[in-house]
Amino acid sequence: MIDSRETQKKAFVIGTPIRHSRSPMIHGYWLKNFRIAGSYQAIEVQATELDGFLGELRTSGEFQGGNVTIPHKERACALADEPDELAKELGAANTLWLDEGRLKATNTDGYGFAANLDERARGWDETSRAVILGAGGASRAIIQAVRDRGVSEIHVVNRTEARAQELADRFGARVHAHPMGALTEVMQGAGLFINTTSLGMDGEGSLDIDFRVMDAKAVVTDIVYVPLETPTLAQARAQGFTAVDGLGMLLHQAVPGFEKWFGQRPVVDDTVRALVIADMDAH
Repeated sequence: MIDSRETQKKAFVIGTPIRHSRSPMIHGYWLKNFRIAGSYQAIEVQATELDGFLGELRTSGEFQGGNVTIPHKERACALADEPDELAKELGAANTLWLDEGRLKATNTDGYGFAANLDERARGWDETSRAVILGAGGASRAIIQAVRDRGVSEIHVVNRTEARAQELADRFGARVHAHPMGALTEVMQGAGLFINTTSLGMDGEGSLDIDFRVMDAKAVVTDIVYVPLETPTLAQARAQGFTAVDGLGMLLHQAVPGFEKWFGQRPVVDDTVRALVIADMDAH
């Protein structure tokens, strides 16, 4: 295998903190699988360093591109030469690549979310009503993905109703904002429930939710993946519903970037999933 600095393709993930990122493990597995002379590394970049880092990215030729995580997604979108329509509507980018010296940007979080459900709960998008719990930054790409799949009613429920209303204003007439008190009412007959909050993450508190008011074939999913089985998912499963963990979203959102930087489209398989789960169990 030819493996010189001249031929090796390199990509990165930047953020702060970044040391716990599992992206290098995922991309490293795919690079090995495809026998590609390449690397993918986590780089700690502070907010004050981002403009300089992206400026150097354009001129140095060292990297093909990379991923952007918290807290840089919004600024990276603003600094890109050509953010695509998805990134522009979200106001946030998580995937960057260079094309003839121009920095292009997209957001693959919504793609990852939808691809995970396509794999684990086929037909999830056939419902006319979805309920999304939480109106933080993570919910934006989820709302966009669910809307773009054609779900006609999307109900965003949040402790602060004004934040949910901001998202309804951003994403159009199919998105409706509600306070927490309306949760049970808007869940009536819904076919999809998505938790985008940190409830249940690393043992944080959880809500007691009765999913039995939903459609009998409803799907419940959580974008949190530590722990893999959140209290929300455990409750839904105990009540007889299909429950989908958030790990697949992390894995699938990585696919488009890898293809852009390294020229091969990877497959999310049981081996890469098991690799990440083993690492989660070890920490």
